Amino acid sequence: MILIAMGVSGAGKTRIGELLAERLKCAFTDGDTFHSAANKEKMHHGIPLTDEDRWPWLKTIRAAIEEKKNAGETAVFTCSSLKRSYRDILRDGDKDVCFVYLKGSREVLEERLTTRTGHFFDPSLLQSQLDTLEEPGADEAITVSIEHTPEQMVDEVLKQLDAR
Repeated sequence: MILIAMGVSGAGKTRIGELLAERLKCAFTDGDTFHSAANKEKMHHGIPLTDEDRWPWLKTIRAAIEEKKNAGETAVFTCSSLKRSYRDILRDGDKDVCFVYLKGSREVLEERLTTRTGHFFDPSLLQSQLDTLEEPGADEAITVSIEHTPEQMVDEVLKQLDAR
């Protein structure tokens, strides 16, 4: 099984991904590590990524997913996965890939971004991510609210996974 914690910047993908991996006793990989230096530079300067910027990044994450699957490993990844077409690339028809959508209000996301330090993402890009976001339906993802504590969120994800 491969889980992908998804959502806009500030939703808590890394924290939730780490906690899920810890609870599942599996590997965790932050999708941001696969961004090219050019992508990181663009985002640092408040320039939204285009689909053309994202395609190679998404394909690289998919290759990492395939490595884990081929090794028979459970793993947790993070990736914003804002559009269904992006999720289709990451999923590639694979029924063992499950998205976990971290859903939150603009106000909570803005608050988190303004207090975050040491990240390349320029908080001014939040609006472009919200504009790009195609929220997944129940057929595509487990949805949890970021209004809860990280531990409550992980408990909810695992509960919904068990119900599937």
